[in-house]
Amino acid sequence: MTPGRSGAGYDFTLDQFQLSAIDAWDRGESVLVAAPTGSGKTVVAEYAIDATVAAGRRAFYTAPIKALSNQKFQDLSRRLGAERVGLLTGDNAINGDAPVVVMTTEVLRNMIYAASPGLADLGAVILDEVHFLQDAYRGPVWEEVIIHLPAAVRLVCLSATVSNAAEVVEWIATVRGPTRAVVETRRPVRLENLYLIGDRTHDRLHLLPTLVDGRPNAEAARIDGEAARRGPRRGPGRRRLYTPNRLDVVELLERRRLLPAIYFIFSRNQCDEAASACLGAGIRLNGAAERQRIDQIVAHRLAGLSDADLDVLGYATFVAQLHAGVAAHHAGMVPPFKEAVEACFVEGLIKVVFATETLAVGINMPARSVVIDKLTKFTGDHHTFLSPGEYTQLTGRAGRRGMDELGHALVPWSPFVPFEQVAALAASRTFHLTSAFRPTYNMAANLVRTYRSEQAHHLLNLSFAQYQADRSVVSTERRIAEREAQLAGLRAEARSPYGDLDDYRRLPARPGAAPRSAITQALIALRPGDVIYAEKARYVGRVAVLSVAHRKGGLRLAGVTTRGAPIHLEADDFVEPPRSIGAVDLPVPFVPRAPEYHRQVGALLKLASTVPAASAGADPDEVVVRHPVEADPRLDDRLRAATQADRVERELGQLRAQVAERAQSVARDFDRVLGVLRQWQYVEDWTLTEAGQMLARTFHESDLLVVETLRRGLLDGLDPASFAALVSVFVYEHRSPDDPPPPWFPGAPVRRRWTAIADLSDELGARERAAGLAVHRPPDPTFVAVAYAWAAGEGFAEVVGDEELSGGDFVRTTKQLIDLVRQLALVAPSAATRRVANQAAESLFRGVIEASAAVEVP
Repeated sequence: MTPGRSGAGYDFTLDQFQLSAIDAWDRGESVLVAAPTGSGKTVVAEYAIDATVAAGRRAFYTAPIKALSNQKFQDLSRRLGAERVGLLTGDNAINGDAPVVVMTTEVLRNMIYAASPGLADLGAVILDEVHFLQDAYRGPVWEEVIIHLPAAVRLVCLSATVSNAAEVVEWIATVRGPTRAVVETRRPVRLENLYLIGDRTHDRLHLLPTLVDGRPNAEAARIDGEAARRGPRRGPGRRRLYTPNRLDVVELLERRRLLPAIYFIFSRNQCDEAASACLGAGIRLNGAAERQRIDQIVAHRLAGLSDADLDVLGYATFVAQLHAGVAAHHAGMVPPFKEAVEACFVEGLIKVVFATETLAVGINMPARSVVIDKLTKFTGDHHTFLSPGEYTQLTGRAGRRGMDELGHALVPWSPFVPFEQVAALAASRTFHLTSAFRPTYNMAANLVRTYRSEQAHHLLNLSFAQYQADRSVVSTERRIAEREAQLAGLRAEARSPYGDLDDYRRLPARPGAAPRSAITQALIALRPGDVIYAEKARYVGRVAVLSVAHRKGGLRLAGVTTRGAPIHLEADDFVEPPRSIGAVDLPVPFVPRAPEYHRQVGALLKLASTVPAASAGADPDEVVVRHPVEADPRLDDRLRAATQADRVERELGQLRAQVAERAQSVARDFDRVLGVLRQWQYVEDWTLTEAGQMLARTFHESDLLVVETLRRGLLDGLDPASFAALVSVFVYEHRSPDDPPPPWFPGAPVRRRWTAIADLSDELGARERAAGLAVHRPPDPTFVAVAYAWAAGEGFAEVVGDEELSGGDFVRTTKQLIDLVRQLALVAPSAATRRVANQAAESLFRGVIEASAAVEVP
């Protein structure tokens, strides 16, 4: 095919990667297109759809999230005509028998397991954002679809640029036949990575390229290296650098004509605060005509919300920010507000949107510039550094094709992230796709229902997870060889010319760990200035005691290492009772928390004369016999190498066990899942029981727990509001680091049923642990009061106003609740319970929930 050929249906010249993918489709192959955001992957999907429909067959377009499904539905409806395009999501069912149907990937998976008649004339499936298959919870759905689709259906898989595209395609080819990988690494708009440094010493901002000729910018590295960071390098003559605040960054972008921009901040609250700060600082980026158009968009998008709803959602502030040309965008906002922001941004009416990373997924909102507030994010229990794939996904929004010659990705200076890390992230092109596939209870039930045992095991062995596991044996063997070499080097480093180090490490004899009480008594006996021997994390050597104090978890020893670093030790850090092997005279005044004091104590500790642990506590009249290695000046280094060698040896054992365990690991997990299902009588031999049939039709993260709750009658005999309240324990998850409020229940009977569900969850967890399976997420009663109030007819303002709950969280959780309640209305064995479930779903689907589910049909 030649560029611009009319047969492709486009009036512009196609890129070579698009032509290659189209040619592969014309040859009857499936295709994986891995290319940067905004490069035109959709062209290939549209071509495959057109060709499939022209051949008299249907085409499905799947997307990972409802928002992206809605957008694709509108795009395809405008292109093909509303009568030829349908939409199937958890919220909407529009024209489901159309030749082209857009749906979430879960909907297609469910159709496959239900043997839907709609699959009979299916010819093509577009799997958008296929790199989602590495998502821990939802990823397995993509693999289920790829494995179980009818053999005659061909795939167009659209993905961000991944470094192992060839591996992915090799796997798809083994499952579905000839498949072509088409990889485009060039961005449609060239990206410039920028580094912004605040410099108080020279009272200026430095905006510098992160990379120069593909290498870290020497000037940026020099300035960052001169920063007066905390630590020994701090002192006069060093630069006083700072992180530019968000207002500084916005004003700089405006001066440099780098707007519009997406400003990624990994915190909902801080996104809101940033938009409010811009408004409060008097930033005004829109004129009268733009504000008038904003009012039109807002009126249209928010038409389904009542005045009371708008008041509780902060409508006045929201509109004022839009008028100023700024906005927040995150999952805490209700969908109509987010859609208004998206519509305004696409039309150029918002110049800066402060967004969480969810904006980077799928939605078509390119900008001239992208700012990444921090290169670390909080995962729920710890902070983690952005991966190269995440950085690529975020910066993929920078640069509008046909409008910008250059896109800009700006990272502000941080005292916690050296420039070398920033530059390495900007230069990295690694995004390795890894399977998250695992057998679930619902999957197991459907495999039993649909296939013979041998077929089911064979299909599981076709998963990408098993494919990678088999291939990884080679790389694991390579790691074993590397670790063996490392172990040999560490053992050599640990050999002392003064004597047997292993003999020294065994002193005193260690037949087993001492009782905790003995270790505690020994800790109590230690005094400030005593020197002990300790091993913790990567430190092995002498420690000078500063204090021993009682803390909430028990006794805690504060000390200083020979490096002058503070160390905290507890009873669990010792195998035997610690004994004094020497002493140091602690400096006066005693300031145990001061870094300079730690350095002084560390220097004294290096000079201190000590005896081996075996001699500590001996009779003073006895002759102290020193172990020969005590004279080794590199003793601490050799002890450290010996400890590292022990760790590497343990890792070697684990790696060798991995190699032995790799074969058919997915099928083995499937058998463990089947074992649990057999224990609870969902499967007998290779046949589903009545309970198993219910499970096969229930699609939820806590599928087995939900069905067992239903099966034991814990959801029977309830009114609709109480039913909705109790079912909410399966959909809500409290993620805040703060403790949840005490749960509220609408009466003692519902509380007793919740207690029974919690006990049932504990019982299931025990069975899962015994089987060697991952334990399910436990139910959470935090949303019970909200679900009950909403289902009972209370207004949105009253429900959300009384709770520390954002409008977006309320809408999302209630939608998930409605989806599960509707499933229970189909599978519940009791007709009365099915009727109550239907009533509960109807009572929940109203007001802001109904408005948030609405989709425009072009």
